[in-house]
Amino acid sequence: MKLYFHPISGHAHRARLFLSLIGADVEVMEVDLAKGEHKSAEYLAKNRFGQVPVLEDDGHFISDSNAILVYAAKKFGKTEWLPEDPNGAARVQRWLSVAAGQIAFGPAAARLITIFNADYRPEEVIVRAHAVLRLIEAELDGHEWIAADRATIADVALYSYIARAPEGNVDLSAYANVRAWLERIEALPGFVSFGKTPVGLEA
Repeated sequence: MKLYFHPISGHAHRARLFLSLIGADVEVMEVDLAKGEHKSAEYLAKNRFGQVPVLEDDGHFISDSNAILVYAAKKFGKTEWLPEDPNGAARVQRWLSVAAGQIAFGPAAARLITIFNADYRPEEVIVRAHAVLRLIEAELDGHEWIAADRATIADVALYSYIARAPEGNVDLSAYANVRAWLERIEALPGFVSFGKTPVGLEA
């Protein structure tokens, strides 16, 4: 099993984090984005979208970080991370959608501005970031985890870009529940950190 990865990609970290949390035997292959390796013909044969991460397993190439979380949970029978009952599965899926939607277009987009000069309007994406953080803060009120009474892939999907939201000038100081939840994830056995970039509020 190989994971094609880049250290400053929150999507790639999401996949690497979960594989580490479940103790999967995976070889991490760093893709040099600066050199355009993700746009090479060889890489596009693995993922036609030319993005990281990609998981290679038994001749299959799984792209999209949330799809990798689902694949790994199913492959290794980790039902504690991805419930099989309809209600539990739906609760997890709800937050996978948030990770692909409001998180991607809020804190993740804000971070892209400071790291890559992405063509987003800070006043828009930072407002979106705080809107979703307020929702998550409320959801965590009285709960340790976002979708169940234990950590699931929903928590993993949300973690990386929220943890590094300050790099996009998104201040987490008002979100006590969110900050405590981040610490709980970071205390999980097998946790691997997402490298920091000295930009935004972290500069």
